[in-house]
Amino acid sequence: MKKGGFMKDAVILFAITLVSGLLLGGVYEMTKEPIMKAQLAASLEKYKLAYPDAADFKFDQAIQDQVAVSKETLAAEKPEFGGVEVDNALNAVDASGNVIGYIVTASSNDSYGGAVKVSVGITKEGMITGMEILEINDTPGLGMKAVEPEFKDQYKGKTVDEFSVTKGGSASDSEIDAISGATITSNAVTNAVNAALYFTANCIAK
Repeated sequence: MKKGGFMKDAVILFAITLVSGLLLGGVYEMTKEPIMKAQLAASLEKYKLAYPDAADFKFDQAIQDQVAVSKETLAAEKPEFGGVEVDNALNAVDASGNVIGYIVTASSNDSYGGAVKVSVGITKEGMITGMEILEINDTPGLGMKAVEPEFKDQYKGKTVDEFSVTKGGSASDSEIDAISGATITSNAVTNAVNAALYFTANCIAK
């Protein structure tokens, strides 16, 4: 092939690549906002399920500053929780705008299917109003049972410092009965909830 022909083909290929990249970038920019709005709406729906008494959820910079360092804080002070971190935390407010508690989103990287993310409603007194799973990738019929009320509602209405997982039935408020055949996932979800509890009790100025 002549040098001139080679250069011409290279320029054409470059032009095609550039145009394709610009088109893909344009599509991304057009779809980014609707995707973000859909994700936010889905999260807000879960927040409301986890904290039914809240009229709204408000951003607080002081809390967000603590969220930013939560992974290091939890690793240093609660290594027994494993690979956990707090992803987000908001004030839960009533219809008058008064803070009645918090919605804390925390995740664990130790689930059987990888990462699991939960949102936990916690009152100012430390009681869990509910727990909803935002993300999980587990085995159907086993670990995926974590999204079912029989498992997730075990945390609801409890006021404890932290939970532990047991098999064959829980004997106290601080014990969570593991999903049969999915102890790893049960522990991961529970430690994510524990991270949310610890964060609320120790990192939020009441």
